[in-house]
Amino acid sequence: MGYGAGCGGFTSTGVILVLFILLVIVSTAFVI
Repeated sequence: MGYGAGCGGFTSTGVILVLFILLVIVSTAFVI
């Protein structure tokens, strides 16, 4: 869907990636 589409694809998949990374960081911070 967003792979190999250049900047347009990076925005859609990049936002999901950043949100997922933030979710992992927040969850680990709560566990620690």
